[in-house]
Amino acid sequence: MRSRFGDKYGRFARNLGCACHGPLARAFHERVEKGLSRRAVLQGLAATATTAGIASPALSQAASRPILLRQARIFDGRSSKLIEASVLVEGARIKALPQANLPVQDAQVIDCAGKVIMPGMIDAHWHSLMAAIPEIVALTADVPYVHLVAAQEAGRTLMRGFTAVRDVGGPAFPLKRAIDGGMFPGPRIFPSGAMISQTSGHGDFRLRYEVPRASRNDLSHAEAAGISAIADGVPEVLRRTREQLLLGASQIKIMVGGGVSSVYDPIDVAQFTAEEIRAAVNAAGDWGTYVCAHVYTPEGIQRALKNGVKSIEHGQLADEETVRMMADAGAWWSLQPFLADEDSNPKSDPVQRRQQEEIATGTVRAYELGKKHKVKMAWGTDILFNPRGVASQGRQLTKLARWFDNAEVLAMATGANAALLGLSGARSPYAGALGVIEPGAFADLLVVDGDPLKDISLIADPDKNLKLIMKDGRIYKNTLTA
Repeated sequence: MRSRFGDKYGRFARNLGCACHGPLARAFHERVEKGLSRRAVLQGLAATATTAGIASPALSQAASRPILLRQARIFDGRSSKLIEASVLVEGARIKALPQANLPVQDAQVIDCAGKVIMPGMIDAHWHSLMAAIPEIVALTADVPYVHLVAAQEAGRTLMRGFTAVRDVGGPAFPLKRAIDGGMFPGPRIFPSGAMISQTSGHGDFRLRYEVPRASRNDLSHAEAAGISAIADGVPEVLRRTREQLLLGASQIKIMVGGGVSSVYDPIDVAQFTAEEIRAAVNAAGDWGTYVCAHVYTPEGIQRALKNGVKSIEHGQLADEETVRMMADAGAWWSLQPFLADEDSNPKSDPVQRRQQEEIATGTVRAYELGKKHKVKMAWGTDILFNPRGVASQGRQLTKLARWFDNAEVLAMATGANAALLGLSGARSPYAGALGVIEPGAFADLLVVDGDPLKDISLIADPDKNLKLIMKDGRIYKNTLTA
């Protein structure tokens, strides 16, 4: 579709007799444009498939007839026991769960005997554009390059069995649109848009020489790229929150405390006043959605909860009083297994490494307290600026077996995380049930070679153990026989 400016310019040029806007040139341009649009998509998909180990585009097209995953055992995303049944998929949805040996007419049958079918997994704390790229590159590279790296990683994320992610910071809107439009393979994205931060907060990525601002329109690189939005005072918080909602945010992310990855805000500081937090919560509430908050300390968590935040991101330094407050408020605790181990985000600064150790000690206590007080707990990885670490996504889920049984671990990454996504209400980008296997739910499914309720480590090696990956009723990987 031509813009008004384009139309006016074209008419202006034609009136001047410009040959580049003549009939022959326009016809040539239209042919090239059509060819590019078709070939670029197909070639891009093929290239991504080759590099990410994804099925060819033809295999990921919508099925022309129903698909029957036959004679399987099913983990439905909620129950602690497997169900003996088949799964009938029609279009993008689960049509029925027929009895294991019941034939279905005119269906493509895939034999899943001896396998377990489970919902596609959900990472509740993911950064689509910042997971697989080094920090210095993310902050200095041309923005289109960052998006290209993210598109490639999206395909790999899907092939690890993650069919949905909650993106809690970064300009994921174009990537989401491309995935939803079938241009690239990748997970469903619930985008937060830019992380909203106070000056000197966890989302203030400016270097020292960039302070103070030269003018109100002088945005830092991170702000211009849509990674963060700096706001001070209620009017600015309202504006920045509403801007992300305008762009399509399914939830809002604010920074209420310091962090490990930032240089200038210590982990113990509290950020945003009560009035500023409440402003973001009210603006999101007017749109029928919620606010999640990056924060570690008891003071910051309590300030967030008292002012309406529904999801605490991290919170590993919470004390018992604060955990009880989370439980009483019915808030979600989105925790990550930060254990200062081989899967930690790389840090060279000694102060940051000491903070990682502090968070690791707090992580153990946090899971213990969350389970003790029956807090609604979600799971995510928060892999950040760590190209080598993205492959650990499934392995990081298996670490929860230290505190929970295997069924609880799988439920956290499927049904429970889907319930957290459900807080987006009408702002949810996808109108249907996720994280569960039941009639009417989206057909986001994995077929596992073995029983993850007995051996959770199967999730850690998706290349070997995930025999079929389906999202939206489309098959992206299948090594099973028909």
